[in-house]
Amino acid sequence: MVDIIVDGKKVSVPKGSKLIQATQSVGCYVPHFCYHKKLSIAANCRMCLVEVEKAPKALPACSTVVTDGMVVHTNSKKVKDAQKSVMEFLLINHPLDCPVCDKGGECQLQDLAVGYGSSHSRYKEEKRVVFQKNLGPLISASEMSRCIHCTRCVRFGEEIAGVVELGMINRGEKSEITSFLGRSIESELSGNMIDICPVGALTSKPFRFSARNWELARRKSISPHDSLGTNLIIQVKRDKVMRVVPFEVENINECWISDRDRFSYDGLNSNDRLSAPMIKDDSGNWHEISWQDALVKVSKELIRIKESYGAHEIGALTSEYSTLEEYFLFGEMLRMLGSNNTDFRLRQTDFNFDNSLDGIPWLGLSMKEIEELDVVVIIGSFLRKDHPLLAQRFRQISKNGSKIFIIDSYASDQLMNVSGRISVKPSEITFTIAKLYVAISRIQGKKIPEEFIGLKDYIIDNEIENIANSLVCSGKHAIFLGNTTVSMPDASTAFANSYGVSRLVGAKLGFLTFGANALGGYLAGFIPKNGGKNVLQMFEKPLKSYLIMHFDPLLDTDNGPLSMKSLSEAEFNVAFVSYASQAMKWADLMLPISPFTETSGSFINSQGIFQSFKSVVPPLGLTRPAWKVIGELSSLLGFPVLKHKDFDSLKNSILDENFNNRLSNSTNSSLGLGNPKQSFERLADIPIYRSDCIVRHSIPLQETSSSKEPFLRMNTRSMSLLSLNENEEVMVSSNSGKLKIKILIDNCVPDGVLHISAGFESTSSLGSSFCTLNVERL
Repeated sequence: MVDIIVDGKKVSVPKGSKLIQATQSVGCYVPHFCYHKKLSIAANCRMCLVEVEKAPKALPACSTVVTDGMVVHTNSKKVKDAQKSVMEFLLINHPLDCPVCDKGGECQLQDLAVGYGSSHSRYKEEKRVVFQKNLGPLISASEMSRCIHCTRCVRFGEEIAGVVELGMINRGEKSEITSFLGRSIESELSGNMIDICPVGALTSKPFRFSARNWELARRKSISPHDSLGTNLIIQVKRDKVMRVVPFEVENINECWISDRDRFSYDGLNSNDRLSAPMIKDDSGNWHEISWQDALVKVSKELIRIKESYGAHEIGALTSEYSTLEEYFLFGEMLRMLGSNNTDFRLRQTDFNFDNSLDGIPWLGLSMKEIEELDVVVIIGSFLRKDHPLLAQRFRQISKNGSKIFIIDSYASDQLMNVSGRISVKPSEITFTIAKLYVAISRIQGKKIPEEFIGLKDYIIDNEIENIANSLVCSGKHAIFLGNTTVSMPDASTAFANSYGVSRLVGAKLGFLTFGANALGGYLAGFIPKNGGKNVLQMFEKPLKSYLIMHFDPLLDTDNGPLSMKSLSEAEFNVAFVSYASQAMKWADLMLPISPFTETSGSFINSQGIFQSFKSVVPPLGLTRPAWKVIGELSSLLGFPVLKHKDFDSLKNSILDENFNNRLSNSTNSSLGLGNPKQSFERLADIPIYRSDCIVRHSIPLQETSSSKEPFLRMNTRSMSLLSLNENEEVMVSSNSGKLKIKILIDNCVPDGVLHISAGFESTSSLGSSFCTLNVERL
């Protein structure tokens, strides 16, 4: 520690600290523009000048390192004159357009100009003009004359997002920030540039000119889109969500949010929102119906099906975006009805996975523990698309010297330092983990298990050997299984092999889970028990009635065509949904259910952190929160599901205080080599802006390059083997269906793999994400 004096107050700060951090520790505010606690030091705005005794001139607090005995003045005449001069220079070319600037009311320059600026300007010459830039559908750069060249946006791209999309050209007063060759910004974290821009140069394009800062009410919420549980501030005007910005929580999302969290709110205001219960008549036409009549109809039909066919012919399915309370009440209602057919793991295909679990799968570490890792192995994950903020965490530790290894089926750029990578067919991932186990066993001189005896004499690949040697070295290691691994047909074997590797080297094992509340689904018991059917069984052999909540069966299950076929053969289907288009093709009755902004609930993130949130706007039209609808329906069925006085008592009754003791990533499943296929097989990612119904209804996100209609991607070798050409349209077929699609050369795709994204209606006909594909020339 180092002792210094700041404005007469003695303070001890860590050695190597910057002066601006020291002044903050004693409550002294030093004005600044270019400094940001998560970015490197640029010291180019000079607004943070302070006086240091024995220094010949004022020094920038952001770049000056403290020394023992340093005496600092932040409010002297010398400091005030220096800061006033800097402000005068900053305002020389700045346009006086505060009344029309979207940043008005929350602009750092505007605030500091009042405290440190002059009442008039001595500059009489013509101000410079910088022409607007087109940065894509999310970020507006229409008024770049406001830019003060703090370079926060440039440093954010390079240091946090991992890609330099903005830079500075020219010199002197001709300097300007621009994108590379006029391209759009495509980072999945790009919206954070809007937050950190201290002026109105970069603003939100969807929000532009829609509201003023002082008109907005600010309400806290939790993102439903991924497993991190990102904390949000949702800004509301006249009961309508207008903007979403981050709420800082260091051990979860720090001060960042992904673009999916930031811009998906547009989907909440979609014209497709279902605002009243609807029933389909015998002619297939939809009509509005009252809530009372709708719930009575549902209760009568469920009782009829139970009495005619048995309760086991009724199934309830929801998604990983449901709240803990919705899981619990939905499951309780079905069990009282007599059915155990409940599931939320819509893309899981190997249900031996359930039998292999000794507890509830979770991340396995806290964010702080992740920052301390020396070696990380990520298996089967489209990391940046599935978990953009977790990818950012891994990016930071890789910059600090940690080794990141990836075993996957698509070698896309993760924008981080990767020490080694193995990209194979999805069916070969389990086999690759087995080879890693054998390589480690050889290094350690341990006996190779009988399950791997066929690999006893295999020659170790350089890539496998590199990972094995790094894991055997001392340090803190972790292995993470991504969404692709958990969804694979041999997921339980991949899990067992990974667990075996983690035991050999003393590494932690974790799951990068789906959705916002996968842990909540397990903890609330919304999984098949006592002979109940899982999602795959419910659709492989059609039931008489399905209760579907919070998802689109065509796009959000592993095999959309199979799901739709089973729904079409059922006698009575109820859709608890927020969007009419989700259910019109298969439902008999649609009930408008509140999205996360219009209901209260709880999520448990992948770290096992319990987070509750309240509704931020009233429900749209006649929409109701799902937990209330289930409670009313249960009463009509004669079940006392709601025994609680209020929502909080319900929430507290679901979990005990020690629910974290149930989290476990150990397994009793057997090791194995998996089932590698020789034929061409499909690789299907879920594009980041096609992950759920809210996101798919956000127009700005659908205008990005990530949501463009997919191609058939294959590498040059596979294309040559099939005698095909780039941009050629071909017919691709599976056991489920076929489609016409254009070819794109992509050497990130391994041999024998045909990459066709899921999450689009145009590609849904192919069925499962892990099917075998045939390609024919037209």
